[in-house]
Amino acid sequence: MSMKSLRVLVLICSTRPNALGPAVGAWLTSTLTPSARALGVELAPVALGDLQLPFLDEEEHPARGVYQHEHTRQWSEAVAAADGFIVVTPEYNYGMPATLKNALDYLGGEWAWKPVGFVSYGNTSAGTRAVQHAKQTTSTLRLVSLGSTVALRIADAQQQGGFRPADHHARAAVDMLEELARVGHALAPLRAHDQATPGPLPGSYVKRLHLDDGPHVTVLQRCCWVDEAIANNTLELPALHETPAQVRQWLADWHATGLWHAGRLLGMVRTVRHGSALRIGRLAVTPDLRGRGLGRWLLRIAETRSQGCDHILLTTGADSSRNLAFYRKQGYAPLPATNNGEISLRKDLAS
Repeated sequence: MSMKSLRVLVLICSTRPNALGPAVGAWLTSTLTPSARALGVELAPVALGDLQLPFLDEEEHPARGVYQHEHTRQWSEAVAAADGFIVVTPEYNYGMPATLKNALDYLGGEWAWKPVGFVSYGNTSAGTRAVQHAKQTTSTLRLVSLGSTVALRIADAQQQGGFRPADHHARAAVDMLEELARVGHALAPLRAHDQATPGPLPGSYVKRLHLDDGPHVTVLQRCCWVDEAIANNTLELPALHETPAQVRQWLADWHATGLWHAGRLLGMVRTVRHGSALRIGRLAVTPDLRGRGLGRWLLRIAETRSQGCDHILLTTGADSSRNLAFYRKQGYAPLPATNNGEISLRKDLAS
């Protein structure tokens, strides 16, 4: 399960002058803010009217992601950066507003594998028919609709000249946000898979590691460096003791690549340039998948970052015979041993 925070767009759909939508959106955001902080959710209200999207005017099909107009590109960036959505919608003639349908139709893959919750408002049906209508479109776009919803009857929510839904509506909104957070984290591997490069195993993918991946890296390191500690008769290996905060520190300085499958970090490698040298470090593959060529594959990925360098350097334990044999086979030559229990290896690159 993903450990990163979630960015959730709160889409205010009505564009009529003096519409109730902004008041519903303001109530919702205010109601959810304490729970959002606790859940690690960032709420970002977006009024569809402010987007100024004309009726779909792109020549290419949205599935291709080829956009000619700046308004489309900006909308695409906003949706792509989101991890989920809450749609605040009225009901117009038993259906959703044309503004919502149009905003959905503009894009394709940007919506995929993200949760969507609905807050509806109306008269007799409290807007629920608009939600059912909208779900036909959102499901086609691979958005995942939540079971929890909030349905507001306008007459009941209007009190003393203002918009004041009952307490049970506030509780329903919090329940919806909690479900959205759970589903959003659970779907994170599918979103990452769609946005990443395919890996060497079926269903695996490779992507750069970021600060939010620190906990995953910490777990992988502690699994992988036990054999290194045994081979070199020492527990004084940084990879065994680094906290997630310390991992985040080096993730900010190194270019680290991770191999993933279904949200599990299977392997990693990191690189950094020092003058004319590319330094490779922390090459690791989870113990249950060793011997399947994944280490060699990750090493090749790291070596592709050597453009402009004349040699590559890496280090392993002086008594790590398996590692030394592996690196020699990949063209690395050991340098004179130091007295710190490590051996550096060098691979010269053709000029």
